[in-house]
Amino acid sequence: MKTALLFGVHAHQPAGNFPEVLDQAHELSYRPFLETLYRFPAFRFAAHFSGPLLDYLLERYPGDMLLLRKMVARGQVEFFGGGDTEPVLAAIPHRDRVSQLIALSEKLERTLGAAPTGAWLTERVWESAVVPALVESGTRYVTVDDYHFLCAGKTVTELDGYFTTEESGARIDLYPISEALRYRIPFAPAAEAVEFIAAQPGAAIYFDDIEKFGIWPETHEWVYGKGWLEAFVRGVVESDRIETLTFREHRARAASRGIVYLPTTSYIEMNEWTLPAPAAHDYAALVAREKEAGRYEAEKPFLRGGIWRNFMSRYPEANWMHKRMLQLSERVAALPRGAPADALRRLLHLGQANDAYWHGLFGGLYLPHLRRAVYAALVGLEARLDAIAPRPPRRRTDLDGDGVEELFLQNGELQAVVKLDGSASLVELDAYALAQNFGDTLRRHAEHYHRTALEAQGSQHDRPGIASAHERVRFKHAVSAEDLVPDAQARTIFRDAWVDAAGNVRPLGGYELAPYGSLEHAASFVGPCDAGRIEKLVLVQGSRVTVTWFIEAAHAGTFRTELNLAMPSCDGYAGRYILNGEIPCGFGQPLDAAAVTELVLDDQFMGGAVAVLCSAPAAVHARPHLTVSQSEDGFEKIMQCATVTLAWSLAAGRHELSAALKIVKHG
Repeated sequence: MKTALLFGVHAHQPAGNFPEVLDQAHELSYRPFLETLYRFPAFRFAAHFSGPLLDYLLERYPGDMLLLRKMVARGQVEFFGGGDTEPVLAAIPHRDRVSQLIALSEKLERTLGAAPTGAWLTERVWESAVVPALVESGTRYVTVDDYHFLCAGKTVTELDGYFTTEESGARIDLYPISEALRYRIPFAPAAEAVEFIAAQPGAAIYFDDIEKFGIWPETHEWVYGKGWLEAFVRGVVESDRIETLTFREHRARAASRGIVYLPTTSYIEMNEWTLPAPAAHDYAALVAREKEAGRYEAEKPFLRGGIWRNFMSRYPEANWMHKRMLQLSERVAALPRGAPADALRRLLHLGQANDAYWHGLFGGLYLPHLRRAVYAALVGLEARLDAIAPRPPRRRTDLDGDGVEELFLQNGELQAVVKLDGSASLVELDAYALAQNFGDTLRRHAEHYHRTALEAQGSQHDRPGIASAHERVRFKHAVSAEDLVPDAQARTIFRDAWVDAAGNVRPLGGYELAPYGSLEHAASFVGPCDAGRIEKLVLVQGSRVTVTWFIEAAHAGTFRTELNLAMPSCDGYAGRYILNGEIPCGFGQPLDAAAVTELVLDDQFMGGAVAVLCSAPAAVHARPHLTVSQSEDGFEKIMQCATVTLAWSLAAGRHELSAALKIVKHG
């Protein structure tokens, strides 16, 4: 009896990714992959394209999409659905799961001629709660890792077909993706991979990133230049021990292997990435001990690590973004009939794209342009919702569930969100005309891989083929121990400190909310300062937010406030400081200046600017805020925001200072 090869590829680029990145991905992987497989009609396979990537390819490369449509028509390709903007379904409400799944299904049928019956789960994150939405949207089967089944007590030898599960009576079938195949394709020699498949009983199931076929480091030359893909496909179709089937064809032929209930999990690497650094260190040490003892393969289902949702508790920035998304999802759901729901839902879907919410070898929380894409959708959605169902100018709530309330101040042009944690600083500053959150940055977090960055001297492998991205250790930038020191506090806007005459820096963290009087768009705070007292007033007015401090200083010293401003250009050429009508440098360079009353942060990519206006001349100290992260390309430093510190030297006594951020839209 022949082995049934169920071969699937997943194609995805994050919403908000740069066009040149998408073009390169198409040139290195998508186009040559499709062109190669088009020449082998007998090689059946499944394909999943995320919605934003599919939209881009249909517009930019219609000829290649026509190849795909022809392969569908001749029965060679089966499309898999999923959430349109590639959300983690478990992390969004049921109503949005259904609308996301239906949106991609309808798009596939409308543009490429076939509606899917199978679905790809983003990052293979499994929670049984997603089953009812999958079934309601027309999905009949999904693929998850064989690791998921091992965690449920199954053995590898049992995983040569599909199983059935249910949630609240909604029933769906589950296909286990072979980890052994994921690590062989396309990294092992083609003949070796074909032989491994031929030796499998029942079905050999593969479903993984198409980017492994040309985009991952070294893979383009290996897969196409040296002919790995063609050799593999020829080997499969010419084998008398293998037949390729679509998942739909296989499911029509074969019966379910029985009922199964899977635990909440993702792929095994993800379960490590979700852990905080200390726990990840312990987990990695445990795994290393078990491998050394020869027990790991037998015990790995029970060494499970964390779950995907841990990213929300690990990274306050991801949690805040997620809870803002849920807040707006509720507002969309509450709209009266007749509201432009489709357009609003499209923005909500874009705000649910998974990549910016997590971090690992492939996650994008550390990438500012991906977070900006999410916030652009959410801020744009909020502006439209406010036009339909206006909000009050002030609202106090603990949105992110961290036990500390936030105060939302908005006037239709700007929104300032003040954290009531004693800092009286802004965690979010939205300019609706620019769809920009200037508070969208990331503090330096301790990461498990930082230890590797300091210890690694390179990597070697002594087996045939090429190295997987999981095995590579490379450096795009030099990394020092100083680069890896975690931030002691969040990177917010208008975070204050007092520097005494001896140079000791004392963060001002005792602000308490005071009565705000008749000003609807303002908040007043009172706190201690150098054995004295300070009042801080935050006012949203027109296109600017102004902070005024009334300081009673017991001694001479320096008062300073720190502005962590997310500028879309980061250290790119389109972002620059303007001081006294001149351009001293870009955001990626240091800037020091004395007696400044106006400093402009101009961002041509954003199409606007932020003018920092001071009531009294201030010393300015500006630096790029950099974090160190790891991707498939190696360790790299990424600019998260421009950190601009304003400082005033004060004598003992009473003082009044103010600083305003005026938002300007070009053109």
